[in-house]
Amino acid sequence: MAVPGKAEGEAAARGVPLLLPGSSMSLPVVFLLLSLACLAGRSAALTEGLYCGQQVCYDVLEVSREASKADIARAYRQQARKYHPDRYRTPEDKETAHKHFLLVATAYETLKDEETRKDYDYMLDHPEEYYRHYYHYYSRRLAPKVDVRIVILVTVCVISIFQFYSWRSSYNEAIKYLATVPKYRIQATEIARQQGLLNRGKEKGRNKRSKEEIKEEDEEIIRDIIKNKIDIKGGYQKPQIYDILLFQIILFPYYFVQYISWYVRWVYTFNIKGEEYGEMEKLYLIRKYMKMSQSQFDSLEDERKKIFLEEELWIWENYETYKKEQEEEMKKKMASDPRWKRYRRWMKNEGPGRLTFVDD
Repeated sequence: MAVPGKAEGEAAARGVPLLLPGSSMSLPVVFLLLSLACLAGRSAALTEGLYCGQQVCYDVLEVSREASKADIARAYRQQARKYHPDRYRTPEDKETAHKHFLLVATAYETLKDEETRKDYDYMLDHPEEYYRHYYHYYSRRLAPKVDVRIVILVTVCVISIFQFYSWRSSYNEAIKYLATVPKYRIQATEIARQQGLLNRGKEKGRNKRSKEEIKEEDEEIIRDIIKNKIDIKGGYQKPQIYDILLFQIILFPYYFVQYISWYVRWVYTFNIKGEEYGEMEKLYLIRKYMKMSQSQFDSLEDERKKIFLEEELWIWENYETYKKEQEEEMKKKMASDPRWKRYRRWMKNEGPGRLTFVDD
């Protein structure tokens, strides 16, 4: 028969809690205590790699938690001078000073920033929230040093500048090409002569210029007249500052509200009240069916738009019929085109993916 006192002594010596029938401690309480003990150990282990590790950053710099920024900076300079590795001679002392120097630098980096110091103080007051501490610590360490908003703004500005200069270059190329087309060149030359821009008298003396200079000036006058008299549309139209990406982003709220109001007015006017479409509305539906942008549709000739209206292409059934007719016409044209026949013959006999061998 076991002696109770002896059993209790052996259990106490082994550090195991003994539950007796008359004990006030129950089994759930024991499990709760063990869980809390494991949680505390895990929390301590997880905070090992955060900030100053097992040491308090305030103690490392020898300052209190109420220290100001100036006090922290002053303490850091003192500790850095004290534990700088160059002050020690032996390798052991240098290594020890180097470790402490890094710890001092870590403490200063932690406490000099208001946000980081706030997170660290919260960790000291709530050590059990280790997941939160890990998240805030690594989110600050891995976060980009430059504000993302600044990066986006600079990127948008660079794209906008490149877009504007590319657009202007295309426009100038289009003007140079139109200046070589006889139809537009003759008209521009006639306008320039009527305005007295080309009917200049011969220059004498020092003001006399070479033929090349006069020719270049006349070309510039003709190009200016073409710029002012011809409305170029589509991808080669004159660049506008409000069409670049930066202004489009800035004006997006205005465009969005404008579109919502237009859509509500469209639904109320044509779907609810049942009014007939006007010419602008009909052209809009035609452009929508053709899946063309506004600039592409504007570049079409007016005669072609009149044909669209005459054939009532704003009605979906009429547009489907027109589309099939155009596809059939294109097939017939390509079938009768000798170049297309040669291309099909080449694809059949010696097209891509076909290996041929020539006998000697």
